[in-house]
Amino acid sequence: MTDALEGILVIALEQAVAVPSATCKLADAGARVIKLERLEGDFARGYDDYAKGLSSYFVWLNRGKESCRVDLKQDDDRAMVEAMLGEADIFIQNLAPGATTRLGLGAAELRARYPRLITCDVSGYAPGTPHHTRKAYDLLVQAESGLAAITGTQDSGPSRIGISIADIATGQAAYAAILEALLRRAKTGEGSAIQLSLFDTLGELMNVPYLTRRYGGIEPPRLGLAHPSIAPYGVFATADGNLLVSIQSEREWQIFAREVLGSTALAEDARFATNVLRVRQREVVDAQVQALLAQRPFADVTAALDRYAIAYGTVSSVGDLITHPAATTLPVDTPSGPVEVLAPPVIVDGQRVRMRPVPTLGQHDDALRAEFGIGR
Repeated sequence: MTDALEGILVIALEQAVAVPSATCKLADAGARVIKLERLEGDFARGYDDYAKGLSSYFVWLNRGKESCRVDLKQDDDRAMVEAMLGEADIFIQNLAPGATTRLGLGAAELRARYPRLITCDVSGYAPGTPHHTRKAYDLLVQAESGLAAITGTQDSGPSRIGISIADIATGQAAYAAILEALLRRAKTGEGSAIQLSLFDTLGELMNVPYLTRRYGGIEPPRLGLAHPSIAPYGVFATADGNLLVSIQSEREWQIFAREVLGSTALAEDARFATNVLRVRQREVVDAQVQALLAQRPFADVTAALDRYAIAYGTVSSVGDLITHPAATTLPVDTPSGPVEVLAPPVIVDGQRVRMRPVPTLGQHDDALRAEFGIGR
């Protein structure tokens, strides 16, 4: 895979998930990423010990980086970081709001000193909002943004999505914004000051339920494995297994009803003629579909779905994912030996990303102090 960002220097004052997920992408693209860690290390190093004694979060998000321990209250360390920033293209951080400003490393000061520098600040809530100074983490923002209220089932109550979606999505948004800033700098010669928040990221993702509630007057229900805007789209039981079926258009509905379910009556029922009507009568539609599938073998149903190109899937456990035929893994070197991780999704010219090693805490202290320290 081409190292598109080779020659780009990133200084990351990062912790946890959101910013490390952005800088992981930058490192995968060939950028040099120097990860500045507190003396005890990024606290994500201690989240668990499942990856051969190492944190699964840390192994996943910190490949290809250089680890340097710093105490920014010490003059020598501050001077070293300033030397790094003087050569850097990007400075990204997710400390508590105001922390970098108190250290003299706020975006406005850095942009004044280094006009070509791209700064990226990630917080829980956006600047200018009453919540900006609050600490915020993924689960808190899932709840605060309304995402938890539409996740789960009516019986279960609000639920967390099973991954750190606010952190991950914010990291992806930061990565995209940084790439845009690099393109903009190539045209203008000027850097940019980027700001993102976990809440805004989930807020943007929540637009469909937001519009449904604000303009439709409907509080979106918790539907478990069903789709709030499409029907039928959910799990149905066959005689010997479950499958998840997705109908995306009126044409597909007609094919599904006539050819897969074998029901001309269902296909011609005016009550279900459009998706909007089917969603309004989801329970009736699902019940009729279920009745037609219940006695048929799983293999028979899936063969028909394949024949007519109707999308379907199975509900996998994480154990199933490990052996899933569609899953691609790549080995990443860690201090405890190689660990297989699920591969990043992008394939360029037939090649996936080259997986660089995960650093030990402070692995590059000496080399970086020699390169950027006082008296170099």
